[in-house]
Amino acid sequence: MVKNDTGSMMPTRTMGGPAEATLSLQRCSLIEVQGPNPGKVFALGSGRTVVGKSPDCDVMVPDITVSRQHFEVQTEGHRYLVRDLDSTNGTLLDGAEVKEAYLRPGALIEVGEVVFKFQTEYDAVKIAPSNNESFGGLLGRSVRMREMFALLEKVAPTDTTVLLMGSTGTGKGAAVQAMHQNSDRGQGPLVVVDCGAIARTLIESELFGHVKGAFTGASGLRKGALELSQGGTLFIDELDDMPLDLQPKLLRVLEERVFVRLGSGQPIKFNARVVAASKKDLWKEVSEGRFREDLYFRLSVVTIRLPTLRERQEDIELLYDNFAGGAGPKFADLAPEAQSLWLNHPWPGNVRELRNSVERNLALGADGLSGPAQPMGRQETVATGLSADYTLPFKAAKERLLDAFEREYLRRLLTRSQGGVAGAARQAGIDRKHLYKLLEKHGMGKGESKKKGG
Repeated sequence: MVKNDTGSMMPTRTMGGPAEATLSLQRCSLIEVQGPNPGKVFALGSGRTVVGKSPDCDVMVPDITVSRQHFEVQTEGHRYLVRDLDSTNGTLLDGAEVKEAYLRPGALIEVGEVVFKFQTEYDAVKIAPSNNESFGGLLGRSVRMREMFALLEKVAPTDTTVLLMGSTGTGKGAAVQAMHQNSDRGQGPLVVVDCGAIARTLIESELFGHVKGAFTGASGLRKGALELSQGGTLFIDELDDMPLDLQPKLLRVLEERVFVRLGSGQPIKFNARVVAASKKDLWKEVSEGRFREDLYFRLSVVTIRLPTLRERQEDIELLYDNFAGGAGPKFADLAPEAQSLWLNHPWPGNVRELRNSVERNLALGADGLSGPAQPMGRQETVATGLSADYTLPFKAAKERLLDAFEREYLRRLLTRSQGGVAGAARQAGIDRKHLYKLLEKHGMGKGESKKKGG
């Protein structure tokens, strides 16, 4: 009959919001959406799963339009291949008859008058925190960080595709470097493509390369990142900035492990590990039509969410001492008032902002360490309003300024509004659920709303 109580578990990925430390295992299955048992779920094993009306099949379907052994699903690494077994009525994938093809989440498989849906699900699990307080250039003794280290230690030696999620400055680049250095590809190249720093019209050329005459200005052959990363790791940063029309081409590379330079018809085999990163919630981007669902599932074999600094306040002392490097007093030797300033700052720029603040204060001398303004680099809030840190890259400065504006607006809104969060939402002219999300984002969800009776 059916092996539907167990299934092959794919690599681990994180799930849920910032307050959750839960991890989950990816599980793939077939759901019968039309046939003798609509709604029945059949978990796919780690090897070969045969579907047909014979009792000897792994998935038995008692329907006269289904052959005795109609089709099979075969796992190939982290991919699933559907293959027709010379059936009478053929096997259709999303309406097209196929002999064999790779499955994507949500794909419909038609066999006679029976229809299955290929679905990816997730089972919640717990992972024991690592005993280490670092992984490559990442530091942290908090449970959140040590859980992440445990996951990175497991996934780094593999070729598994990884998706990193986190705000600007949380350490996505350091995580990629650490994974690369701790993998079998560590002696190969680490090639970075920052979709946010490249003109959208040039991203395709940056990835795939081009030949002479491929487009206006293509004066010669140019190798792209896919080719330059052979034998190593390809890091696609700011993935949320990748144009929609380019995403199917990247998906094809990931599935077929072959690419073609722009203007050329010569296929080139692709042999590199892919790590991608996004500062935005990619599932939300999928839901709002700004990112392809099939590419999301292909990249999220392992998803790791890097926590913001305000979510791991207990790591500030460790990070401070590391960035100071013995050039000034240790965090434990600072005056209590100075420690409080460092610990209570919202850190919209995360670890990058902390590092810059430490370096700035060391440049000012020991006296600057106890000052109320200098250690925090609090350029985002002054009596007259907000100002940007013009020493940062454009995108980082913009995001930091917007975060600072949101937090200051929320603080003043809750101070003057009546009627708790509901009243504040009405006064701000925004939906109450959206206000709750903003309060949670800035760590103001509980304490501030209690002050206002919300």
